[in-house]
Amino acid sequence: MFSYIIRRLISAVILLLIVSAVTFGIFFLLPKMAGQTTDQLAQQYIGKAPTAADIAAVKKNLGLDKPVYEQYWEFLKGIFVGVDYKFGPDAAKCHVPCFGYSFKTHIEVWPEIQSRLPVTLSLAAGAAVLWVVSGVATGVLSALRPGSLFDRMAMGVALAGVSLPMFFTGALALALFTYQWPIFERSDYVPLMEDPLLWARTLVLPWVTLAFLYSALYARLTRAGMLETLNEDYIRTARAKGLHERKVVLRHGLRAALTPIITVFGMDLGLLLGGALITEQVFSLKGVGAFAVEAINANDLPNILGVTLLAAFFIVICNLVVDVLYAAVDPRVRLS
Repeated sequence: MFSYIIRRLISAVILLLIVSAVTFGIFFLLPKMAGQTTDQLAQQYIGKAPTAADIAAVKKNLGLDKPVYEQYWEFLKGIFVGVDYKFGPDAAKCHVPCFGYSFKTHIEVWPEIQSRLPVTLSLAAGAAVLWVVSGVATGVLSALRPGSLFDRMAMGVALAGVSLPMFFTGALALALFTYQWPIFERSDYVPLMEDPLLWARTLVLPWVTLAFLYSALYARLTRAGMLETLNEDYIRTARAKGLHERKVVLRHGLRAALTPIITVFGMDLGLLLGGALITEQVFSLKGVGAFAVEAINANDLPNILGVTLLAAFFIVICNLVVDVLYAAVDPRVRLS
């Protein structure tokens, strides 16, 4: 098991390096291929009416006049050890991890992302718990009573959840439970440590709305997996031995049906941690997703690059955890 985890860690590190190189190339190499000059790129750091001396100084300090591979090396080094920028007699320290400075605010990218992370982490964690518990439980109950009234109603609701887009269900939830019936009042995000009850109250509606979308898929996946598993020979053998039905369903049936659920969960959680753009926009949450939208609208390349790499990091890490869970759920994976 330990050697398996080490192999997956090495693969994750290599994948992160490849993703960072491709992302850096997209943001800094493609604009040059499209005709953008280094002077135009440097001008975005300065503002209006820059002089030729200002542009030359920025190009030198940021290394924009160097080959792309040297720029990538400096960028990669800045993520791990930080970067010192010198502007004449003055110097600025870009702390670890250094993703550069915003074109518009001239503030380090990472502190701005860091200030938005608690919102996105809270949104993703709460919604993930709700959709996994409700989706898997609904799928198991539907598989145990296929064709029943509960099964048909649950799969009908699941079909609606999969089909309806987030911007529709979110707006509908706000219209009903905030404006029509003011059960959940709209308020700014409150940190967990500051007031846990108010923190949960401000996020209940986004949690439920987001969980409705995802739990529908998990219910359908669980139901399909359980129906297939419960017809296997080893399940009939377990029942013939006199094992309790709960043990047969949960230990033998559900465990075997968890593999596709774990796969989808890792991808979904990784994407959400990288920023739930639509959900944060609908509910006016100032998270990483809203930060990404602001950066795109402002054409702020360093901020977009920072969010992209953060999202890639979360997806790779979540898939690494999924691989480890595979080995825990199915020992055959360790030997493959």
